[in-house]
Amino acid sequence: MKSSLGAQCDDFYASSRLSLKLDLSLSRETILQFFERIQRDYPTMRRLRRRNDGGLTLGEGDPDTRESESRRWVRLELPALRFGFFAPPTPAAWRQFGGGLLTYAPYYLSINDLDVEHLEITYGFDMEYSGNHDQLVADTLLGNHPLANLLAGEECQHVIDCQPYLGIALTPECDVQAYMEVKSRTSTFEVRTNDYDPQLLSVYLTVRRYWGFDRERPLAEAFAQLADAADELAIQRVVPRLVNPLAQAIASRP
Repeated sequence: MKSSLGAQCDDFYASSRLSLKLDLSLSRETILQFFERIQRDYPTMRRLRRRNDGGLTLGEGDPDTRESESRRWVRLELPALRFGFFAPPTPAAWRQFGGGLLTYAPYYLSINDLDVEHLEITYGFDMEYSGNHDQLVADTLLGNHPLANLLAGEECQHVIDCQPYLGIALTPECDVQAYMEVKSRTSTFEVRTNDYDPQLLSVYLTVRRYWGFDRERPLAEAFAQLADAADELAIQRVVPRLVNPLAQAIASRP
């Protein structure tokens, strides 16, 4: 099961990053106590692994878990705390997971306001397409837009890069920002040979809040406010204007 936000795509997931100015003190005792606290709320999060970059991830499932199944994960890195929820069944489940983590993380990881650089939430929408992603994006999103003229004409044999990336400030001080991105994964080799593998075309929505502009709020409260902003943007703009048109275009092509 997945959230209604992902109804028109193959995969939907939510993730968050708490970026810090100082490196976390990742002692063995600190790591185990923090992960044990998480397991009190989510006993199924029992798969601990070390990444090649040195980060430590605690997650649900195993390497054979089907990609469509819901699962949570938490990652500790020196400059950041990251966590996510793949295919959350409801928005409330995602909010509960993130809000709970950010309630007790400052105590276990010794994080305070001076240390916080920014907090962000990212929603990812994946759609599988076997074809030229960049051409699909250009045809679907640009249409009669003046920019489309740059991708047309006799000299244009193929569109090989069309990945819109847009950003807006949500406050006058620009401390809360939102970014919308379309990410294609078609290689020029595939375009040249006209032999396409099924690849994920992704749409990302990221809402980010920087610290140091105003009275700071508890991390869990800031997370809830970012989630409100992300939900509103996703429902009113990203899903109807980016995700749904691309999904419909993919469905209409052979």
